[in-house]
Amino acid sequence: MTYALAYGATALVFFGLDFLWLGHVATGFYRNQLGDMMRERPDFVAAGLFYLVYVAGIVYFAVGPNLAGGGLRQAALSGAILGLIAYGTYDITNLATLKNWPLAMSLVDLAWGTALTATAATAGVWITEKILG
Repeated sequence: MTYALAYGATALVFFGLDFLWLGHVATGFYRNQLGDMMRERPDFVAAGLFYLVYVAGIVYFAVGPNLAGGGLRQAALSGAILGLIAYGTYDITNLATLKNWPLAMSLVDLAWGTALTATAATAGVWITEKILG
């Protein structure tokens, strides 16, 4: 029950913030950086699979261990490290393998993924602890 609640809380924060970022805040930046590489509409099946698996990773590596007494700072640090590794893998691999992949895209996306994962992990711990008392 605890992990299901932690998953739901973490997912809610992660999805909500990423929706705001991708759908409103940074849409123009991504479109400008990626040009015709960017789809008109996202592949929602692929995106959904990413979100389901990635949130499970956040809960496993950053939320769950810190529900047992690690605290919010440790959850934020664990989330930031996970975000840096996961988004770094994607963005640095793209820099290494794709022609014309913009450095600015990688830097912004890497920073966003690190901050987003840290925030979602921290919120996942905080919300779960508040609900469970």
